[in-house]
Amino acid sequence: MSIQAKLKDRTAAIGVVGLGYVGLPLLLAYARAGYRAVGIDIDASKPEHLLRGESYIKHIPGAEVAAALASGLLEATTDFSIIAGLDAIILCVPTPLDEHFEPDLSYVTDTVDSVVPHLREGQVLSLESTTYPGTTDEEVVTRVEKAGFKVGPQVHVVYSPEREDPGNPKFSATNIPKVVGGVTPECLAAGVALYEAAFDKVVPVSSCKVAELTKLLENIYRAVNIGLVNELKIAADKMDIDIWEVIRAASTKPFGFTPFYPGPGLGGHCIPIDPFYLTWKAREYGVHTRFIELAGEVNRAMPDYVIHRSMEALNSRGKPVKGSRVLLLGLAYKANVDDMRESPTFALLDGFKRLGAEVSYYDPHVPVVGPTREHMAWAGTASVEWTEELLRAQDCVVISTHHAAFNLTELATWSDLIVDTRNAMATVPTPEGLVVKA
Repeated sequence: MSIQAKLKDRTAAIGVVGLGYVGLPLLLAYARAGYRAVGIDIDASKPEHLLRGESYIKHIPGAEVAAALASGLLEATTDFSIIAGLDAIILCVPTPLDEHFEPDLSYVTDTVDSVVPHLREGQVLSLESTTYPGTTDEEVVTRVEKAGFKVGPQVHVVYSPEREDPGNPKFSATNIPKVVGGVTPECLAAGVALYEAAFDKVVPVSSCKVAELTKLLENIYRAVNIGLVNELKIAADKMDIDIWEVIRAASTKPFGFTPFYPGPGLGGHCIPIDPFYLTWKAREYGVHTRFIELAGEVNRAMPDYVIHRSMEALNSRGKPVKGSRVLLLGLAYKANVDDMRESPTFALLDGFKRLGAEVSYYDPHVPVVGPTREHMAWAGTASVEWTEELLRAQDCVVISTHHAAFNLTELATWSDLIVDTRNAMATVPTPEGLVVKA
């Protein structure tokens, strides 16, 4: 029976490799759609949580995991040999940058190498990890064919970029249109059937390269526009203009303008990283993507700008940054989630510590810093407790993430100095000079 037929009658078994912020919602989506859904991860704690009916991601309710487990459709393991019994395998693994801001595809290649020995004819293999155009052909297809399979007639290889937005109440894993590209027409047909089984809308494109570049364009668009508004924020500060008021005014134009907002830098797995995947690949073709690289430079410099503004604010009160107590509000990279990947708060922690400040953080969504690839020195550091005594003891509080859980009225009452990178204090009554925007 073909994969399309199995998907149509819901006898197909779907495997998801990598059970993080992308993989877990996808796994649960297939279980809700009535398919046997098998999660695979080398981190044993994740399958263990799922098999107890528990979620380890804050914005995914444990009740969703428990319901999928109770249905008998959810499975989880660290054993890649289970792939032989599956009909589709979807890879959702990280694609970070190395220390030289060049693509690190080791997670992809290592995972494909672990999958290939268990492949069989008739399966669909889909890569969802964000990467440069050509990755699927160069790194996935070559490994599948080296194992003796003919891509197209025997194993269907597709690329479908993830479009997760953790914590977004409007969009979930399945109501965001799903772009899919296949190596051959046969592959594309199988890929479309795979994603139509769980997603409201599927958008087929002519090749894996088109799908790969589509994801990069989406995030480069955001990175470049955020870089623009971050640069404008610095210029506006020098001119004693409130950039947030400017954005509000510009947003009243009903056409030709989309608001983007400044901050302390870029966070998350995609926007700080994806542009460099394209700039690296473009160099292979003799193209220098200056516009994209400039936006990256601006965004990477924002933590230093926030620290500089904080130093100026402390100096105006007769306090050097060395020895000052600095509290950072928000470790997660975006509001109301526990996702700390690539968070600019880490750069702020490093910068203030390097200058001799006594720096700490408060984030109810991240009570303890977990392992990170770039900031291992902070692993195990715990969030402070939110108390009047603690806040009054700080020389400076920097709002790096605007969580709804923050009591901004208490913050305004108990703090001596607030450096606001998110315009969080805009609607809170504060005495003159308490809040410095950065």
